[in-house]
Amino acid sequence: MTQRIAVLTGDVIDSRKIEDRQQLYALLDATLAELAASHGGRGERFRGDGFQLALPKAAAAMEVAIALRAALIEHSEADQRWDARIAVAVGPAGWPGNGRLATADSEPFVRSGHDLDGLNVGSAHLSLALLDETDDGSLALLTRYLDDMVASWSRYSAEVVRLSLASETSQQAMADHLGIKQPSVHKRLRAARWPLLADTLAYLSERLAEKDTQP
Repeated sequence: MTQRIAVLTGDVIDSRKIEDRQQLYALLDATLAELAASHGGRGERFRGDGFQLALPKAAAAMEVAIALRAALIEHSEADQRWDARIAVAVGPAGWPGNGRLATADSEPFVRSGHDLDGLNVGSAHLSLALLDETDDGSLALLTRYLDDMVASWSRYSAEVVRLSLASETSQQAMADHLGIKQPSVHKRLRAARWPLLADTLAYLSERLAEKDTQP
């Protein structure tokens, strides 16, 4: 059965410079599993630092991409920033069966892999492609905007963003969880430009879901 899905294909930036690759792989495995379970999708790591995540609903695609990058940045080594390039493709496809995602050959899988190759030779670390409609340029601009925001995050800002995306919780509850004071949480969220980030992700979620709700 064909449905409108989102496929995220990515790899870790400069992974060869990371000293503890086993810790990196464990983090990727855990984060992919958590995000897949939260959104009813399927995730898989391959070729060491490469990964793919398929989501049955397109609406959450960009939020998931940002959450994955936030988890990597949060756990960066002291002298090595962890981050990822992620190419997102949205379009109609059959949901992958029980086989490996790496062998899926429907258009969203192929396009996201192709676009990741493009990210590998440029300076951008995030892309979005819609296969069933034409982007007037606004989605590409918002994707660049998100990418620029993420690039400025510290480990501490990434941590509070990840927690904020994972669940709706108060700043005080987040402070209690982290063992810090509420003003510190507020400062980290402000540094991450959280209000703008949240509004941008909410808009993209609605935009990506439009075709799913059309009769």
